[in-house]
Amino acid sequence: MTTHFTISDLAREFNITTRAIRFYEDEGLISPKRDGQRRLYAQRDRVRLMLILRGRRLGFSLKEIAEIIDLYDREPGEQGQLRLFLAKIAERRQMLKQQQEDIKQTLSELDQVEANVQRRLGELQKL
Repeated sequence: MTTHFTISDLAREFNITTRAIRFYEDEGLISPKRDGQRRLYAQRDRVRLMLILRGRRLGFSLKEIAEIIDLYDREPGEQGQLRLFLAKIAERRQMLKQQQEDIKQTLSELDQVEANVQRRLGELQKL
């Protein structure tokens, strides 16, 4: 098993740019070792990168992702991390449900306006 990964290895594996990986490094979310100019990422960095990308897909901010990931290394450890993650998931779900309801309402309003415009256009064409 490989103990270290290059930035190119991770970029290829996760289908992201090396610039994105450097950005997460600059944000303090991952911290590779250095071998001269070369970055060497440990398995821990690989897992953190995977969690970062998953968190981004779920719509979490980098601050929220960092908060969740960093709990793993502090008390109460993984249990606290998982509890926080569940709370963040619940918050995100509620926000998405509200957005879904807002979109549903907007679509309904658009349907109503469209029907009114179509009706009025039909009236004008009869004149």
